[in-house]
Amino acid sequence: MKAIERIIENGQKVIVRTEKAGVFYGVVTEFENNTAEIRNCRRIWYWVGAASLSELAETGPKKPSNCKFSVTVGSIVVMGVKEVIPCTDAASKAIEEVPVWRA
Repeated sequence: MKAIERIIENGQKVIVRTEKAGVFYGVVTEFENNTAEIRNCRRIWYWVGAASLSELAETGPKKPSNCKFSVTVGSIVVMGVKEVIPCTDAASKAIEEVPVWRA
């Protein structure tokens, strides 16, 4: 649990993978019992140019125009958290520059 506490204290941007709700990018502000509140959150629905979420968190997508990332919402609470992956500054910049995908 100390790792997630450090991430929260540092306000680090992360990728959160859940059991059933999908993948999210943002800042975790609270975490308890595999439930996380994520601020300034985008849903990562589809990405191109990274072989895994680990690579996405390390380098960001290499083909941002082909990605499908949602609008940013102020806050979301997700349950069933399976992974919290810290993002590098370069990955955060790349993820934030992906155009908003709209239906």
